Amino acid sequence: MALLTSLSFVRSRVSPWRTLLAGVLAMAIGAGPVLAANQSVQGAKKEEVAGGYETEAPSAILIDAESGSVLFEKNADELRPPSSMMKLMTVELVFNLLTKGEIKLTDEYKISEYAWRRGGAPAGNSTMFAEIHSRVSVDDLLHGAIIQSGNDSCIALAEGIAGTEQAFVERMTKRARELGLTQSTFANSNGLPDPANKMSVRELGRLARHIILTYPDYYKLFSEKEFTWNKIRQTNRNPLLNAMPGADGLKTGYTKDGGYGLVGSAVQNGMRLIVVVNGVDDIDDRATEAKKLLEWGFRNFESRALFASDATVGYARVFGGEKRYVPLTPAEPVRVMVRKNGSDKLIARVVYTGPVAAPVEAGRRIGVVRVWRGPALAVEVPLQAAEANPTGSTMRRAMDGASELVIGVFRAGIAKL
Repeated sequence: MALLTSLSFVRSRVSPWRTLLAGVLAMAIGAGPVLAANQSVQGAKKEEVAGGYETEAPSAILIDAESGSVLFEKNADELRPPSSMMKLMTVELVFNLLTKGEIKLTDEYKISEYAWRRGGAPAGNSTMFAEIHSRVSVDDLLHGAIIQSGNDSCIALAEGIAGTEQAFVERMTKRARELGLTQSTFANSNGLPDPANKMSVRELGRLARHIILTYPDYYKLFSEKEFTWNKIRQTNRNPLLNAMPGADGLKTGYTKDGGYGLVGSAVQNGMRLIVVVNGVDDIDDRATEAKKLLEWGFRNFESRALFASDATVGYARVFGGEKRYVPLTPAEPVRVMVRKNGSDKLIARVVYTGPVAAPVEAGRRIGVVRVWRGPALAVEVPLQAAEANPTGSTMRRAMDGASELVIGVFRAGIAKL
């Protein structure tokens, strides 16, 4: 199998980006042509970007759950109405509070008139059919939100936790930013139509991966195929559960403006993949496109290790330290999904803001390593200092200061050209 990884080391000031080539390291797994670290990916052909696969879904992404490696993407950062898939954000916040012990599964929340009229039986949309003014446990409300896609369930959870749905939405936004979902915006707890409800398939995929990896016990709820409440039995709305071996989550969605969408996950031969499609016109096509993407991924990809957690990936320039550079190791093993036929070409770059000011403590977070598969970013893993680099002598600091001054003047001159 021929895989090549070419590493260049990049640092930046606050704005705009600038680069310092501190060294180039080529690592071959098997044999193949060496790729330049700055190889351009602009103007790539459609089949190269999509990896030889096409989907009818307007927006789609396929992710390896273990590594976060992106296997396929199409309009992955385009913001669209997430519809009921947005319930994943509500559920994540509830899971987080349960994990921290701030709420319990046995806590009971009241079904307000607003929750009943807006999300319950009178609303005519997906509902748990909770009775007005009744009290329902957090456990049952989660079942209603996940399995039955109950809009009333979500509102009841929001009001019970935060007092009002709007206050809960503010907490959703804060939590999303903590998880690195920088583009998602929310107007309610359930994804009912509102212009402010916007998410990309990339951020939906990241959210799904976080839920799967962080809450394995709670995640089991997504695979339950039915739930009965108020003597009304409803089946899980996720069509993948009955259509694909190993499928065990997550959520579907539909609004008139947003079309049909699905966040799904399945495990086959020890490998878990996550798929997100959105904006599909037909309810059956939603399931078909998601299933085809998952099958394509399982059929064509396998996981390969690039760097162990103790491997030196690169070096960061240090200002005023005893040593001019500090070695960088990944915070976790770097793995990437590659084609079984060996046709992938990988480029990895170490990116950090620098130079890094001394003293540097061992384990300090310094940048990331990003691995591209062709023009697509496949995986990003944090890097940390492998060893300490204490403050250097007065002479060393003076020399580093003079060096940075010269570099700054040189770059300013280049910028004027």
